[in-house]
Amino acid sequence: MKEINCLSSSDSDLEAAAALLRDGEVVGLPTETVYGLAADATNEKAVAKIFEAKGRPADNPLIIHVSSISMMEEYAEDIPSVVYRLAEKFWPGPLTMILPKRNNVPYIVTGGLETVAVRMPENEIMRKVIDLVGKPLAAPSANLSGSPSPTSAQHVIDDMNGRIAAVVDGGRCSVGLESTVISFEGYDSLRILRPGFITPEQLNSIVDDVIIDKNITSDEAPEVKEVLSPGMKYKHYSPKARVILVREGFELFKKYVSEQTEQDSCSLIFDYDAENFPYNYMTYGSTPEEQAQQLFERLREADKKGIKTLYVRAPRREGIGLAVYNRLIRAAGYEVVES
Repeated sequence: MKEINCLSSSDSDLEAAAALLRDGEVVGLPTETVYGLAADATNEKAVAKIFEAKGRPADNPLIIHVSSISMMEEYAEDIPSVVYRLAEKFWPGPLTMILPKRNNVPYIVTGGLETVAVRMPENEIMRKVIDLVGKPLAAPSANLSGSPSPTSAQHVIDDMNGRIAAVVDGGRCSVGLESTVISFEGYDSLRILRPGFITPEQLNSIVDDVIIDKNITSDEAPEVKEVLSPGMKYKHYSPKARVILVREGFELFKKYVSEQTEQDSCSLIFDYDAENFPYNYMTYGSTPEEQAQQLFERLREADKKGIKTLYVRAPRREGIGLAVYNRLIRAAGYEVVES
């Protein structure tokens, strides 16, 4: 395929992006979470191009992105009433809900499952393109499978040049991590399959019983027999560098790094650690929100700098920090050190 076409967010360029999607092409589009690799979710051949471009396993389901509740109802059925309460609170936004699918959703989108993951993105560019196409868009992260997700158009170009038709440059993603994914286990019970910017505490304000899947909190590689949600694979979001996740206090983290002998190593620490850190480092924010926004950018930066080993100071495993930790432990392939 020829070089990727970089489009702006002008009305004419969004019309051009929608025309490509209607013709069965794949286009990189911005969302508030990460950039998505979008195709018409009802077009099996177009969706197959997503898997080909990413090198993504066929059993890894995709999220379909809708622009309205009525569009969700066209492609999902037997929708629990709690879905509407959650949608009123969190949509448009970074929450994905797994629902029974209608027959018009191809199995290639769902990984062969009878359920479909649905999200209404907050990003206005993405929603406008969905409306222009008139169909939901299947859109996993616009990166090579397993590598750090893209939070800028340049990241998409770096991974997808020559693989897809175009990317729309909508600037830097405001959230920086993929959406929270939930499934339903009863009238007022849900399970978090992938943590994200919508936290367990926020969900608990709407639903009494919020279960956090054990694969999220476990420090051991998960045994996933059936992939119900994107991001459940053992190793994911990984740079070329070896990532070692180091937990707990800063002084012990610093001591651990001082004892390592690997060449071309670097540490990823919090902004407020930098003043007293004498070794090679990058920072990724002071708050969980900043860490979420900057994490994937820093993992990509590590590869551009030729870093071979990256020691990462682990965030707290609560609120948005749980989502950041989840991405890091998978990027590390569950290589965790108690400092």
